[in-house]
Amino acid sequence: MNYLFDTHTLLWSLFSPKKLSGKVHSTITDPQNTMHVSALSLWEISLKYALGKIVLPSGIHPEDIVRKFQTAGGTITNLQPEVAASMHQLPREHGDPFDRMLVWQAIQSNYILISKDKEMKKYEQHGLSVLW
Repeated sequence: MNYLFDTHTLLWSLFSPKKLSGKVHSTITDPQNTMHVSALSLWEISLKYALGKIVLPSGIHPEDIVRKFQTAGGTITNLQPEVAASMHQLPREHGDPFDRMLVWQAIQSNYILISKDKEMKKYEQHGLSVLW
């Protein structure tokens, strides 16, 4: 199965794994599953880090996250132009544009979104599968 990490899931998996549910931990450690992080999440982390809205562990910078995730066996997924251009089709159930784009990317790529954000569940009626 293919899974897409929400931004907080990425950060927790790397730096605070105890915050993950047992189901998420089992899923991400199963070698038969493929874990994806959107380049959009990396941009969100970098942007919020620059604004002081995200604090990373001492000595860690946003660009280190790519290597850490890939070393853990994850795949970085680019945002395809067709997916970006067609997001207008997704109903506005959530106000955060980063989250809405991740939802659309997961739907369009047939990935299961790993997220604790309860707002994401609103998109299940539009084809999103959410794991927490």
